Amino acid sequence: MAQATTKRKIRDSVFTNLFQDKKYLLRLYRALHPEDSSVTEDDIKDVTIKHILVDADYNDLGFSIGGRLVVLVESQSTWTLNIIIRALLYLIQTYHDYFKRTKQNLYSSKKADMPKPELYVIFTGDKPENPPDSISLSKDFFGGEKIAIDAEVKVLYQEDQSTIIGEYIIFCKVYNEQRKKYGQTREAVLETIRICKDRNVLKEYLENKEQEVVDIMMTLFDDEQVLEAYAEDIKSSEARETAERMIRKGKMSLEEIADYVPSIPLEELRKLASEIRRMA
Repeated sequence: MAQATTKRKIRDSVFTNLFQDKKYLLRLYRALHPEDSSVTEDDIKDVTIKHILVDADYNDLGFSIGGRLVVLVESQSTWTLNIIIRALLYLIQTYHDYFKRTKQNLYSSKKADMPKPELYVIFTGDKPENPPDSISLSKDFFGGEKIAIDAEVKVLYQEDQSTIIGEYIIFCKVYNEQRKKYGQTREAVLETIRICKDRNVLKEYLENKEQEVVDIMMTLFDDEQVLEAYAEDIKSSEARETAERMIRKGKMSLEEIADYVPSIPLEELRKLASEIRRMA
């Protein structure tokens, strides 16, 4: 199937595409700060960084509003405390850009003006047992010790149709279910969109940008398949190197090596052993 979107080094996900619209970004902010009812779309400045560590897809979002700098990172499937480090790196880079943009001299005697940071992770995978409301560098990496710099990240995982964050999490859960049912196919994407519209989950967004959402998700399928193939190549290469070392040591029979490295058939091990003998 021909791809409807042009390949780019940094691609949108549904997460970043949704919140590029300030209407939805404002709803996100109000879900985090319902007490701040006077804020408008004009008060929000998108400061999302497109790439920090590598040229890759990112589901990260940053915006400033009043005296706040809000950073959200998404953890899609596997729960990991490394999200704290990712959020911290994102925050540091965002501050670097902020000081540069506001032309502040950090070497002058005048105290720099900086917005107050807020860090969040949106977890859209299977909910971990007894999920924490927050995680931090000090608590989760250094046993609660006082350290030179800490980062506390609030964890958002609740499926809640009354907030756009909760709606997005529901959308992801529906998508995961349909993907298990239909695999990495267009049908899985279309069923996800249909179910969410029927349940009034991100309905307006999905109705207005349905084709764009389909294109985004199908492109991400392509990327995942490439990564899976690459991972398989790495795994095969590592298995072959292990088998070569064991054959050269000569302490095990080929049948025993086949049991130890089951991904390489016995016949292939025989050919490998023959090649090693010829080169010796």
